[in-house]
Amino acid sequence: MNRFPILSLAWRSIANRRGTALLTILTVAIAMTLFLGVEKVRHGARASFENTISGTDLIVGARSSPVNLLLYAIFHIGDATNNITWETYQQVAGAPGVAWTVPISLGDSHAGFRVVGTDNRYFEHYRYAGRRQLEFAAGRPLDDLFDTVIGASVARELGYLLDQEIVVAHGTGRVSFVEHDNNPFRIVGILQPTGTPVDRSVFVSLEAIEAIHMEGPTGAGTSLSMDELRAMDLSPDQITAFLVGLETPVAALRLQRQINTYRVEPLQAIIPGVALSQLWGVVGVAERTLAAVAAFVVLMGLICILTAILTSLNERRREMAILRALGARPRHIFVLLVSESALLALAGAIIGTGLTYAALTLGAPVLEQRYGVHLGDTLPGLYDLALIGVVTGASAVLGFIPAWAAFRNSLADGMTIRT
Repeated sequence: MNRFPILSLAWRSIANRRGTALLTILTVAIAMTLFLGVEKVRHGARASFENTISGTDLIVGARSSPVNLLLYAIFHIGDATNNITWETYQQVAGAPGVAWTVPISLGDSHAGFRVVGTDNRYFEHYRYAGRRQLEFAAGRPLDDLFDTVIGASVARELGYLLDQEIVVAHGTGRVSFVEHDNNPFRIVGILQPTGTPVDRSVFVSLEAIEAIHMEGPTGAGTSLSMDELRAMDLSPDQITAFLVGLETPVAALRLQRQINTYRVEPLQAIIPGVALSQLWGVVGVAERTLAAVAAFVVLMGLICILTAILTSLNERRREMAILRALGARPRHIFVLLVSESALLALAGAIIGTGLTYAALTLGAPVLEQRYGVHLGDTLPGLYDLALIGVVTGASAVLGFIPAWAAFRNSLADGMTIRT
């Protein structure tokens, strides 16, 4: 009996109880699919979050916390504690080593979407997801005074097309009682989806922001004609923040220190990657909780295997006794049940992995276009093979429990009919 075909016998035993076995395998497969799916989306979401902005060396705004500056300057959440004078912006923009700057002015909205006052350098220099550049799905950048470019989500949710006119409102709420309706903007461009806050933004020129606020921030806008406005100097007095790109990124720390110690007005310069990591430390709690829930689901799948084998032991007592009578030793019975447990888990894990990557292959383009979650490789890797091994090994360890119970059954006990 030393060459007892344990694995072959274990597989035949599983096939003989195919109904229960299929349900057990399906449970493990679903658990594996959920866990791997959550892991892939979790890592993709973190990578996409960290790539919300890339290629920008510094973000400069009024002195506050780094996370607050990142939230309002990049995610357009919340408000600045103060503004930056135009003179200070120009001085930093002309500092040695500064390659480009992008001014940002916030404070207005349209139907709940933030209005971002800027210029065409935003579309030229803003990068996301590994230095990917903004692209236009339709139209062109800003040209005339009351031109506007809208993000993909704005166009989709509000049903906007090129050449439509929109009115911006004072404040950031979805409902505003003060609209600058004297000066409607014309949509000249719609951006491709990025999965970043850019999708939910309405971009106008800094000059347009100045024009609609000439008669006060809470007015309906200016009554001057376009020719009169074009003849005026509409350079802003203040902006909310600005992005900085350097000729040599190694100079970022030096310029950051100079800005943070600027004596004319209180400023703060942050490195985007560092601030994003800090912000993720706050918002990543939900992500870690979801991963823990998925891990418990896998554990429940393994417990289902244990339950299925334990509940079948009493029905299989005669089977075990016959195997003993044919020459199987107690250790063979032990290995048989452990092998069954491992095979059930292995089959479920392989099927679950296959289902996960099939779903990811189909859903990856939608996740990236709609939500900006880039999943990376959609083929199994070493991590997945290791996870299959861990699940199989854990199931084998749990199989020790029913195997030990069967190991202790004697031949006489197996042949006895209990009533």
